[in-house]
Amino acid sequence: MKLMGLDYGSVTVGVALSDDLFLTAQAQEVIRRKQENKLRQTYQRIEQLIIERKVDALVVGYPKHLDDSIGERAQKSEEFADNLQRRTGLPVVLWDERLTTVMAHRILDAGEVSLEKKQKVVDQIAAAIILQSYMDYLTGHEDKKKELEEQISERKRTYN
Repeated sequence: MKLMGLDYGSVTVGVALSDDLFLTAQAQEVIRRKQENKLRQTYQRIEQLIIERKVDALVVGYPKHLDDSIGERAQKSEEFADNLQRRTGLPVVLWDERLTTVMAHRILDAGEVSLEKKQKVVDQIAAAIILQSYMDYLTGHEDKKKELEEQISERKRTYN
């Protein structure tokens, strides 16, 4: 099972992928666009990566507020996730991403990464944190992992 983690932002999408053994999430790239509502090329790049990397399911960061309420950014992430599910047919999971960008900045600061380089990679690091968090959750919740595996198997039966 291969998962793709996505950190959806107003003009960027950070991308991470699980390894083949389902142990670690690795930052891959940042997809950039000039305007928030111009997503055609973003979707195309994600679809290309899904095919190239044989991705089975998507994990989209869900930016809830600290009080657990849903704001505008979370609603946009819901729309993005719905569009991805419709376009790809893959299972899409919304996963709590609160403070992942802060964690990504701290990781990069600890590595003494320059501000210029940090701005280029922070979203893919955040995507890796989102994906790793979800994979760690699945490791402790075999029933949820089995449920996802069943969704993936059903999709493969339907589309193959």
